[in-house]
Amino acid sequence: MALVGVALSLGGSMWLTGVIETLLYDVNPNDPWVFTGVASLLTVVALAACYLPARRATQVDPIVALRCE
Repeated sequence: MALVGVALSLGGSMWLTGVIETLLYDVNPNDPWVFTGVASLLTVVALAACYLPARRATQVDPIVALRCE
C-alpha cells in the first residue's frame, strides 16, 4: 500500500508542478533528484513503520498473547 501511495503521489506531484512553477525562482520544478529522493525517503519510512512492529510481534509467544485476551 505504501508503494501505491508513493507512486500515486509522484504522479500527482508531477501533474501539479505547473501550478507551483510560477512560485519558484531559479529552480527547476521537475528536478528528478528531488522526486527520487523524496520518494525513496517516504518508502524507507513506510517500510520501517511496518517492519519494526512486525518484528516485535514475532518475538511474542503465541500462547502468552492468547492468554492475555
